[in-house]
Amino acid sequence: MSYVQDIYEQVVTRNQHEPEFLQAVNEVLQSLEPALEQHPEYQKAGILERIVEPERQIIFRVPWVNDDGDVEVNRGLRIQFNSAIGPYKGGLRFHPSVNLGIIKFLGFEQIFKNALTGLPMGGGKGGSDFDPRGKSDAEVMRFCQSFMTELYRHIGADTDVPAGDIGVGGREIGFLFGQYKRLKNLYEGVLTGKGLTWGGSLGRPEATGYGTIYFVEEMLKSRGESLQGKTITISGYGNVGTYLIEKANQLGAKVVTIGDEHGYVHDPDGIKGEKLEFLMDLWCIYRRAAKDYADEFGLEWVSDKSPWEVPCDIAVPTATQNEVCSEDARLLVANGCTCVAEAANMPCMADAVDTFIENNILFGPSKAVNAGGVAVSGLEMSQNSMRYSWTFDEVDAKLKIIMANIYRSASTAAKEYGRENNLVVGANIAGFLKVADAMMAQGVV
Repeated sequence: MSYVQDIYEQVVTRNQHEPEFLQAVNEVLQSLEPALEQHPEYQKAGILERIVEPERQIIFRVPWVNDDGDVEVNRGLRIQFNSAIGPYKGGLRFHPSVNLGIIKFLGFEQIFKNALTGLPMGGGKGGSDFDPRGKSDAEVMRFCQSFMTELYRHIGADTDVPAGDIGVGGREIGFLFGQYKRLKNLYEGVLTGKGLTWGGSLGRPEATGYGTIYFVEEMLKSRGESLQGKTITISGYGNVGTYLIEKANQLGAKVVTIGDEHGYVHDPDGIKGEKLEFLMDLWCIYRRAAKDYADEFGLEWVSDKSPWEVPCDIAVPTATQNEVCSEDARLLVANGCTCVAEAANMPCMADAVDTFIENNILFGPSKAVNAGGVAVSGLEMSQNSMRYSWTFDEVDAKLKIIMANIYRSASTAAKEYGRENNLVVGANIAGFLKVADAMMAQGVV
C-alpha cells in the first residue's frame, strides 16, 4: 500500500460517516502523489498525517427563543483546521444540511484555497443547522446572539476570523459582530463581510462572483479565447451568482439560467437590466425562492431538474457540493460546453470531474475558482489592521491580480509535476506546498 493510500485508509477509519470530507481528502491526496515523490521529507515529518486532522473541532449547543416564545435548539460548529500560514479563515454556513462532515470538508478545502491567494490565512469553517429562511429578523438576531455567545471565546482578529457563507449574509454578520463586541468589549476585525460603515470592505459582496469570472478569463486565454459572446449557465441565484452575472455581462458574455434545489429557469435572452436588478435582492435581501424570478418575468420554471441540460459554452455550478453528477457532465460535453468552473465548493462529483478532463474541457476546481471571496476577506482583514479603506477600484484591481496569480500558480505546478493542463492537480499541489513548507519550518505542532 502506498503512503497516500495508507493515510487515506486512516482517514476513512476515523471519519467513516463523513462522505463529503472523505471525498475532499481523497481528491487532494491523489493529486499530491507527484509532489510527494519529489519531497520525501514530507513523509518523514508526517505532514499528511497532520494536515488531514483538524487542529481543533468545536461543537456546541445553540438555544434560542422564536417569536412564539418557544425554545429551539440548534447545533453550532467551528472547525479550526490548519493555522500554519495564518489565523484560521473561513465562512459560517447556516443551513439545515450542515453537519460535522460537511464543515470538515469545507475547512479542509479552505486550507489550500487560502494558501493559493498568497495571503497569510489558515483554513477553517463553521456553521449551524439553523435555517434562516422564513425566520423574522428578530429570530435571526436571537439565534446569532446565542451562537456568538459560545463562539466568541474561540475566535479573534489574530486567532480565527469567520466570514459568511450559505445563509449568512450582511444581516447575520451584523448581529454576530454586535454580540462579539458586547461580550469582548473589543472593536476588532474578528469577522469579514461587515457593513461598509463599520469595518467592511468595498468589493467584498462582489468578490466571489467577480473572481470566478476573472479565473474563467484566464482559462479561456490559455486557448486564445475570451468571454465575448459566450453563453453561461449557472445553478444558483444568491450572492455569487448575482455578481458573476454582473461581471459576465460587463465582459460580453450572457448568463441564461439560475436555479435552486427545486429546479431552474432558462432565460434565453440573458439576465440583464431590470431582470438583474430584480435578482440582486431576491435571495441576498429577501431570501425568496428562485422560482419567483420565473414568475416575475413570465418564464417557464423547470421543476426537479438541473440547468446542465441547457446548451452552453461555459457551465458554472454556483449552488452546493456534489450537484453535478457524471450524467450531467456527459450532457454538458454532448451539448458543446467547453469550460466548467466550480464557483460553489466541490460541486462536481469525482466521476464528473474525470469526464471533463478526459474530454479536454477546461476545468477550474473550486479551491482556485471561488477563492476571490476569501481573498477580499483577507484584504478586509488588512484594512481593519491598518484602520484604512481602499476604494472599490483598488480592491477590484487587487482581486483581479490575485485570481490571475492563482491560475498561474495552479497551471505552473501542474506542468512542473507532469500533469499539464490539469488544474485540479496543480491547485492542490501549489496550495499544499506552501502549507507543508510552513509546517516543516514550525516543527511538530
